Amino acid sequence: MDIDRLIDEVIAREGGYSDHPADRGGPTNMGITQAVARAHGYAGAMQALPRAVAEKIYRRLYWDRPGYGFVAECSGPIAAEMFDTAVNMGPGVATGFLQRALNALNRNQQDYPDLKVDRLLGARTLAALNAFRALRGPSGDQVLLKAIEALQGERYIALAESRPANEAFLYGWLANRIG
Repeated sequence: MDIDRLIDEVIAREGGYSDHPADRGGPTNMGITQAVARAHGYAGAMQALPRAVAEKIYRRLYWDRPGYGFVAECSGPIAAEMFDTAVNMGPGVATGFLQRALNALNRNQQDYPDLKVDRLLGARTLAALNAFRALRGPSGDQVLLKAIEALQGERYIALAESRPANEAFLYGWLANRIG
């Protein structure tokens, strides 16, 4: 799993500077909100956010801190999805989707015990992922990805339903983040 490639793909997908009036995140550049940039020491204009700063933030917040490198040791495609979902919805949401999907796919705990959906990647979640993959093989990744993406899609629609201004983003979220 090449995190540098994943970061490049996210930056390309997120694009450059934006300050859309419907976006609660305010000014962003390369997908990094002003609040996140400030929290990580960047004090300059968001239009001038250096790519290296964005790359460092993506690596730290959405790969290293949630532990998705451990997922990559088991499954590159699942790790890539966790990273992308974390960038867009937060690591807790991404990890919660993984936990919920693994619970739903364990055949009433015949394959491995249910996980507490605590939104933290730990030894039990990794053990469940390894058990799922041992049973289903690499082709199981595609089913697990579909389950995670179904949860993600439902959340996007719920966000648009709960806040009509989010409808401005729904098409792009579904087109660029699912599948």
